[in-house]
Amino acid sequence: MTSLQNAEREETADGHRRLGWALVLISIAQLMVVLDATIANIALPYIGRDLDISEANLTWIVTGYALAFGGLLLLGGRLGDLYGRRRVFALGLATFAVASLLGGLATNEGLLLAARGLQGFGAALASPAALALITTTFPAGPQRNRAFAVYAMMSGAGAAVGLILGGWLTGLDSFLGIDVDGWRLTFLINVPIGLAAAFAAPRLLAESERHTGELDIPGAITGTLGLLGIVFGLSRAGEEAYGWGATQTIVALVAGVVLLAVFVFVESRVEHPLLPIRVFLNRTRAVSFIAFMVAPAAMFAMFYFLSLFIQQIVGYSPLRAGFAFLPFSLGIVAGATLASNLVSRINPRYLAGVGTLLATLALFMFSRLDVDDSPAGVLQALAGGSTPGADLNYWAHIFPWVVVMSFGMGLTFVTLTLTAVHHLESHDSGVGSGVLNTMQQVGGALGLATLSTVALHFTHDRAAETAPQLVQGLQQAGIDPNALVPGSDQTYLAGSTFYATFTDGAVHAFMVGSGMMLVASLVIWLFLNVKHEELATDGPEAVHVG
Repeated sequence: MTSLQNAEREETADGHRRLGWALVLISIAQLMVVLDATIANIALPYIGRDLDISEANLTWIVTGYALAFGGLLLLGGRLGDLYGRRRVFALGLATFAVASLLGGLATNEGLLLAARGLQGFGAALASPAALALITTTFPAGPQRNRAFAVYAMMSGAGAAVGLILGGWLTGLDSFLGIDVDGWRLTFLINVPIGLAAAFAAPRLLAESERHTGELDIPGAITGTLGLLGIVFGLSRAGEEAYGWGATQTIVALVAGVVLLAVFVFVESRVEHPLLPIRVFLNRTRAVSFIAFMVAPAAMFAMFYFLSLFIQQIVGYSPLRAGFAFLPFSLGIVAGATLASNLVSRINPRYLAGVGTLLATLALFMFSRLDVDDSPAGVLQALAGGSTPGADLNYWAHIFPWVVVMSFGMGLTFVTLTLTAVHHLESHDSGVGSGVLNTMQQVGGALGLATLSTVALHFTHDRAAETAPQLVQGLQQAGIDPNALVPGSDQTYLAGSTFYATFTDGAVHAFMVGSGMMLVASLVIWLFLNVKHEELATDGPEAVHVG
């Protein structure tokens, strides 16, 4: 009897260890996918310099990943349902690792952007499968609840970890005794992790049951290409060489709109759509999806412009810039914790409404950032080997609003996540979660493209205004404006023009982003009418719409 009990205990212990390793695997994979959305932000100035990528095209390093990830996320979830989630999870991780290798070895802009798109595709395969594998691997009850909690923590911490890790890696000039550009390590670090996770998946995870059905390939193609067309058109509109009236801009925007119209038509006709129109027919969900698309749009832009501002205008090192964003992670955890405790007692409208108003205030205050970027101030900073914003006090002008914005986003995201999947039929629950994640990624890509266009417009106007004074000032100082700055491939005129123009573009982008967040807040206050008592119930939604 004793030997039998010992055998049972050993079997139970082995089962717990297996589940533990399975959770480690899924968590590492999710952390890798999430942090890659931000890990490149700190490295952007160095990538742009080494690969000669223009300021307008630099945003594609972020939007290319987000577009592929968001545009193909629903397809990735569907592939997992049809062919087995473990298999698709492993394939996604392997794809992500190979794409990271290509990105780390990229020698030109085209190869790097293609690698980022392939990374997004790998993430779109792995991420929905990872979430579903928790359900199939862990038994219902405390074990599954703990697994979901760890998964959520990895998702929440990913952005901050990405910024800090990206800052540390970017600051390196060698690794294991090998000379290497630090920004390349932000890609190459994924290779061994991704391949090891893909290798371990079949050994630690159980395969899910396969379901019958068809792939909505036309929907995936038209939806993704439509979004790509709009983002490409917006980016061209912001470039001085093209503008809103350029043929490329108009064709891209029109093609994008037409393809998205075709996507909606396809989704309303196919038997197994990627994006069932029915999930939008409930007003609570529709409002949640709209707000969840607009809010991340402003947040993506905040990370992008503020990371460049902190490094290139204030003069922070990559690692210090990464740590400057650490309060964002702490604030979003605090906001999320408060929202999860209050959502059963306070109506979602008030939690998400206050959250978006706090984010609106933070973005407005970022738009008030002020440095001496006058031609005289810029030339004085250059002469002293400094930057125009070197005297800016982080604790007074940046830290408070990073905390306010992150706390507001914590309140907003938890609340909208609950309302977005409220009263969905069980067979649509996975689709509802997928749509929410898709809205977040696609909204971020579209928002960054839009706000980058705004920033470039004001940057170009400012450049036309300040260039003659900068040329005159450099010549009076005995410096040839077209001479290269020592240790750089940038001319004195190009460097001083960037210093004189970037802040003006960034603060206008923050101002428009503040307006976008205010629109999301108004939508929530006016139309998110679900009560907290109703949110606590489950089951099918009511027959009436709204």
